Amino acid sequence: TDRVKLLGVVAETRRNPDGSWHGDNLDGLSFVKAQIDQGAQPKGARVLLVGAGGAGSAIAIALLDAGVRELIIHDATEARVAHLVKLLSGLGLGRVMAGSSDPTGCDMVCNATPMGMADGDPLPVAAHLLKSSMFVGDVIAGHGETPFLQAARLAGCRTANGDQMVEAVQDMMLDFMFGK
Repeated sequence: TDRVKLLGVVAETRRNPDGSWHGDNLDGLSFVKAQIDQGAQPKGARVLLVGAGGAGSAIAIALLDAGVRELIIHDATEARVAHLVKLLSGLGLGRVMAGSSDPTGCDMVCNATPMGMADGDPLPVAAHLLKSSMFVGDVIAGHGETPFLQAARLAGCRTANGDQMVEAVQDMMLDFMFGK
């Protein structure tokens, strides 16, 4: 797919009837679908994405495809952010920039890092900066409510978690495997 060509990462493959292979990456699409299913409204939103690795890159593309107005990307590795910003800026889908992990003024806050998988991990965004008007999503699956999502819920935010992302990808994967 064009998404795979842009990312340089294939997550799902299927054999075509002619024997060739077709690949895609559904990580970003399933993350955004989980957010929307839980009430997020990415179209026209200002979004902070924390994490510019493989999952974060796929999520960034899907957020832009969903119509976000402005995408702010933060990662501990500045070179990774610079690469992703350059890659996405050429798409002309929305304003993309590097930024801090401060979500002030954002409509959505997305964690695409592994922070939250291990006890004692720091939060990807300071809890006191979360406001009830923000929608907060987390990619971490299989760990229950992460400390980040707990902080968001306590701040009055609506949330979506990694388990909901996994649920969202199931139908997408079936459609992909059967060429729909």
